[in-house]
Amino acid sequence: MPSESISSAMEYGVEQARNLLRGKAVLALTGAGISTDSGIPDYRGEGRVVRHPLTFDDFMGSKQNQARYWARSYVGWSRVEKAVPNPGHLALAKAELSGRVFSTITQNVDGLHQKAGSKKVLELHGRLDQVLCTGCGDILSRSEFDSRIAKLNPEVNRSQDVEFTPDGDAEVEVGKNFRVPDCGSCGAHYKPDVVFFGEQVPLSRVEAAEGLLNSAEAVLVAGTSLTVNSGLRLVKRAQKRGIPIVIVNLGETRADLFANVKLSASTSNLLEAILND
Repeated sequence: MPSESISSAMEYGVEQARNLLRGKAVLALTGAGISTDSGIPDYRGEGRVVRHPLTFDDFMGSKQNQARYWARSYVGWSRVEKAVPNPGHLALAKAELSGRVFSTITQNVDGLHQKAGSKKVLELHGRLDQVLCTGCGDILSRSEFDSRIAKLNPEVNRSQDVEFTPDGDAEVEVGKNFRVPDCGSCGAHYKPDVVFFGEQVPLSRVEAAEGLLNSAEAVLVAGTSLTVNSGLRLVKRAQKRGIPIVIVNLGETRADLFANVKLSASTSNLLEAILND
């Protein structure tokens, strides 16, 4: 949004942020909060009940848990897939095109940065639009996998109006007869190409994120409370390097004490104003 839409109480902080980031190689770090205005809820938003997502060990160790996950995700992913970028995503894509932001590291798995036009995106926690075989490593598009689910479970209604989370987990009842397709090559089960709670981020991805951080001259944190350590570590690394840190997030974050500027506001409202000279 243009700067004139910002309240006077925010204008000083926005100007500080502009000055800190101006002329520097800015690395953006985003989380679920940047996608809420696209209709994708975050995990810890105001008024939301605290939930305990399925862990990696629980998913891998139980056929019942796998069926429950895929049944719920089959409904929830259809909502994530239809989401469109909001002004926060678009502001970052515009800033990348102009050279203001040289790359974006996102903790999100929704693909909205790419839909907005960002090209240089590191998806720290993976992506929901594809699945992989836990045996042979075969990769399927999510649309192909969902087509297989539909053939095995034609009775499931994907159009249910239910609550869901950023990883596509929908609050639906799962029937005992829900069937999950296995890999046609080796017979092993599939998992979404995302990092589950309790699962390690692949080392190659960690190293890529650290490499981007080492090249950054400033960090813009947008829409994340940094509850997950993989994101918080990057901000701590930036603080140790002594480069400017700007945080835009509704509510507190675990890195507020490290920030040169912290703005408690919607990313949709402020990112364009901060990045648009």
